Amino acid sequence: MQLAPLRIGRTHAGDGHVLVTWHSLAPTLALAALATLAVALFALGLGTVRIAPTATIAVLLDHVPFISVSGGTATEDAIVWHVRLPRVLLAGMVGATLGLSGAAYQAVFRNPLAEPYIMGVAAGASVGATLIIVSPLFVTAGILNPLPLAAFAGAILAVMLAYGLARAGRGFSTTSLILSGVAISSLGTSIVTYLMLTYSERTIAVLNWVLGGFNTAKWLDAGILLPYLVVAILLLLPHARILNVLQLDEEQARQLGVNVERVQVTVLAVASLATAAAVAVSGLIGFVGLIVPHTVRMIWGPDYRRVLPLSGFFGASFLILADLIARTLDPGHEIPIGVVTAVIGAPFFLFLLRRHSRTIVERA
Repeated sequence: MQLAPLRIGRTHAGDGHVLVTWHSLAPTLALAALATLAVALFALGLGTVRIAPTATIAVLLDHVPFISVSGGTATEDAIVWHVRLPRVLLAGMVGATLGLSGAAYQAVFRNPLAEPYIMGVAAGASVGATLIIVSPLFVTAGILNPLPLAAFAGAILAVMLAYGLARAGRGFSTTSLILSGVAISSLGTSIVTYLMLTYSERTIAVLNWVLGGFNTAKWLDAGILLPYLVVAILLLLPHARILNVLQLDEEQARQLGVNVERVQVTVLAVASLATAAAVAVSGLIGFVGLIVPHTVRMIWGPDYRRVLPLSGFFGASFLILADLIARTLDPGHEIPIGVVTAVIGAPFFLFLLRRHSRTIVERA
């Protein structure tokens, strides 16, 4: 029996059982979208120069075709439109990508501690970025900057190696994939450490990238990430119902007609590709894909028809707020956003580890 994909439809409660459909989810998703927009508007107004919400909205509307709104000064227009909006937009898109990918990873691995970097994406991107930073090719001017491309290539290569190693045995399993990812991550970390020791004069530049950030965000960066995020949304959300089935034993899922391996490979490939694109434009930002999906599950339940889209929305809100903290907590000295997410995420990770230690051991 082949499971039907999640479809837009009506909520049926005639037998007392409420089915989750896109129609029934619409109010929740609409509220989540409004909350994300409110967070973005809040972040646009705060900084070294504070701008009133009315002025911020006026600036935004004034850039909409066929609409002319007065209310913002030329200085406020420059700050909101050219400085803060690309940064807030990119932070939101990266957060949405990591939140959505983290939920997908946790569904496939059936493990609440799975996160988007588990298959060596972070290590591969670090190697690619570090190789460029220590090489004469490192430039920082506009589209000539090869850093995002190198990080993306390194991340994709790492995922391909992890997947190839996992399939090199007698069969494919999520456990072998995790172990392959751990091996690739260790190898990548060793290479980056060696390069940092060899080219010590570039160590600060490497660390700045590793800790992530949006202080150099441009419209181009958002344009690079957008198609990957759109593809991830379009391909991952239709798999939500099947991901629910995968939370059963894999053998039971096969008996229900699910091609388990094909679903796992598809979901992991899409999530890894989107994560690699996010890392390429933002650096390594940890814990977003770990804590956001789990928080969503604790509040709205384990149904991935809720978890996937809400993880995207709240991942965006979380990273916008984390970036706001990074740039305003210590005026004149921006804190790397990776430090902010680590301060929030590390205690949460320990909480998850303590809460789910028995489940993790049983599924290992």
